[in-house]
Amino acid sequence: MKVAIMTDTNSGISVEEGAQTGVHVLPMPVLINGKTYYEGVTLTHEEFYRCQGEGQAVSTSQPAPSDVLAMWDRLLEEYDQIVHIPMSSGLSASCETAIGLAEDYDGRVQVVNNHRISVPQRNSVSDAQILAGQGCSAKEIKAELERMAFDSIIYIGVDTLEYLKRGGRITPAAAAMGTILQLKPLLKIEGERLDAFAKVRGRKACQQKLVEAMKRSVEEFHKIDTPLCIGAAGTFLTQEEGEQWRALAAEIFPGEYIRYDPLALSIGCHTGPGAFGMAVSRCLRRD
Repeated sequence: MKVAIMTDTNSGISVEEGAQTGVHVLPMPVLINGKTYYEGVTLTHEEFYRCQGEGQAVSTSQPAPSDVLAMWDRLLEEYDQIVHIPMSSGLSASCETAIGLAEDYDGRVQVVNNHRISVPQRNSVSDAQILAGQGCSAKEIKAELERMAFDSIIYIGVDTLEYLKRGGRITPAAAAMGTILQLKPLLKIEGERLDAFAKVRGRKACQQKLVEAMKRSVEEFHKIDTPLCIGAAGTFLTQEEGEQWRALAAEIFPGEYIRYDPLALSIGCHTGPGAFGMAVSRCLRRD
C-alpha cells in the first residue's frame, strides 16, 4: 500500500523541501493589495515582510477547494491513499473544508484534524512519514496523529504591537500605550487557540519570559514517558539572526536536536518581522 503524506506551507515545509523529502506540500495563498500570491512559490518571506512594512494590505487565506482537489486527484494516480495534514482547525477553516471535500473519496483521503501549526505541524508530518514507512494505512496514521494532536505548545515573542493592531487583535489605544511602555507581548498557541500569555517590558525580558515558559512546558511533557521534539522559529529577516536564536535554544536544551524554521506567513501576518518563538511537541521516537 502506497500512502502519500500531504501538508501545507503552514508547517514550515516549503514546496521545494517537500519535493526533496517526499512530502507533498500545498502552498498557502497570500493576498497583497487584493492580488493572490503563493507562499514560497511566487512570494518569498522577505518580500512579504517588505510589503507588510510598507503598509500594504496583506492577509492570508485558505487554499481554493479546486487546488486541494486537483492535488488529491493527481496523487491518487500514483498512491493508494493520502494523509492530508493541514493547519489547526481552530486557526483556519481550511481543515474543515478539506474534511468536507474528503467525504467524496471513499476513505482514500484522510484529513487529520491536527490542532497544530508551524514547528509542531512539521513534527506531525515527520511522524506520518514514519508511520507510512511502517506500513500503516492512512486511517491508522490519522488516528495516531490525532491522539497526540493537543500535546504541543508554541510560545512567540512579538517585537512590535503594530501588526497585532492592524489585525484587530488589540485596539489602537492599547498599541500606542504599549509602545510608549515598551511592552512586548508573549503569545501562546496551544491546540486551537492563539492567546496572549504575558506582557513584558523590553525584548530581552520577553525572551527570558519565553525561555522560562518553555522550560516549564518541557518539564510537564517529560512527566509523560514519550519522546519530545523541541524547535526554534521566528520571523527574522536574516539567516544569522535565525541561527543565533536556534543556538540559544540548543544551549537551553542541551542534547536535543533543534532546528530553526521561519514562522508561517499566517502567523507572520499578526506578528510582523522580528518575532521569535520556541515550540515543544510530543512525537514518535526518531531513530
